[in-house]
Amino acid sequence: MRPENQSSVSEFLLLGLPIQPGQQGVFFTLFLGMYLTTVLGNLLIILLIRLDSRLHTPMYFFLSHLALTDISFSSVTVPKMLMNMQTQHLSIPYEGCISQTYFFIFFADLDSFLITSMAYDRYAAICHPLQYTTIMSHTICVMLVAGSWVIASACALLHTLLLARLSFCADHIVPHFFCDLGALLKLSCSDTFLNQLVIFTAGLTVIMLPFLCILVSYGHIGATILRVPSTKGICKALSTCGSHLLVVTLYYGAIIGLYFLPSSNNTRDHNIIASLMYTVVTPMLNPFIYSLRNKDMKGALRKLLNKKTYSSN
Repeated sequence: MRPENQSSVSEFLLLGLPIQPGQQGVFFTLFLGMYLTTVLGNLLIILLIRLDSRLHTPMYFFLSHLALTDISFSSVTVPKMLMNMQTQHLSIPYEGCISQTYFFIFFADLDSFLITSMAYDRYAAICHPLQYTTIMSHTICVMLVAGSWVIASACALLHTLLLARLSFCADHIVPHFFCDLGALLKLSCSDTFLNQLVIFTAGLTVIMLPFLCILVSYGHIGATILRVPSTKGICKALSTCGSHLLVVTLYYGAIIGLYFLPSSNNTRDHNIIASLMYTVVTPMLNPFIYSLRNKDMKGALRKLLNKKTYSSN
C-alpha cells in the first residue's frame, strides 16, 4: 500500500486523551465499561430481533444492522485507545493507521445511511400507511442496506487511497486517540488540496444530504400529524419516532459540531470530546434509547427472560 519512496514514516504515535497520568486508571475503567455496554447492549438488540417474530419488520431490520454497525464502529477505535491507556505503548504502524482510517470512515458513513433509511421507514409508515407494505417491502429494505454498504465502502476507499499517496516526513505524532483523517492530513508534507476537496464534497454527500433527507422526512411526518391533531395520533407518532429523533440529534449534533463549525472553535480538546460523543457515547446509548422507549423491544426482552426462567425451572 505504501511505496517506500513516498514516506519515511513507518509508524504514528497517538497522543490519546488529554488526561492526567494519575487519572488513567479511572478513565480506563470508565471507557472499558462503556465499550462492554456498547457490545453487549447492541448484541442483545440483534438477538431480540432475531428471536422474536413480532420484530421482523422493516424498522427492526434496519435497527439490527445499525446495532451491528455500532459495535463495529466502536471496535475500530476503542480497543486501541484502551490498550494505549493501559500499556502506554502509543505507536501504531503506518498500515494499521491507514486501515483504521478506512474502517472509521466506512462505519461512520454506514451509520449515517442506516439512520436515514430508518427515517424513510418512519415517513412511509406514518404518511403512507396504506402503501407501507409495498413501499417498504423486504426487497426494498435489502436494497437500501446493500446500497448503504456499497456507497460507504466506496467513499471510505476513496479517502484511504488519496491518503495513502501522501508523504509523511518528520512529524508523526497524531494529537488524537485514533488515526483521524483530518489530523493525518495536517501531518503530511504533500499537497492535500485534493484530499480536502474530496472531504468537503463527500461530507456534503454522505453527511449533510442524509441529514437533510431526515429533516424532510420528519417535516412531512409533522405535517401529517398536524392535519389530524388527535392526542392519540401525536402520542403514537412520538412513541414511534422519539427514539430515532434522539439518535439523530446525538449523532449528527456531534458530527456537525466537529466538522462544520468554524475551525477557530475546534481546539484539540473540543475535537476529542466531539469524537468521543459519536464513536463511544452514541453507540453505547442506542440500546438504552431503543429498548427503554420502545414497548416492542421491552416486550421481546420480557419474553426472552420468561423463557429463560421457565427453562431453568
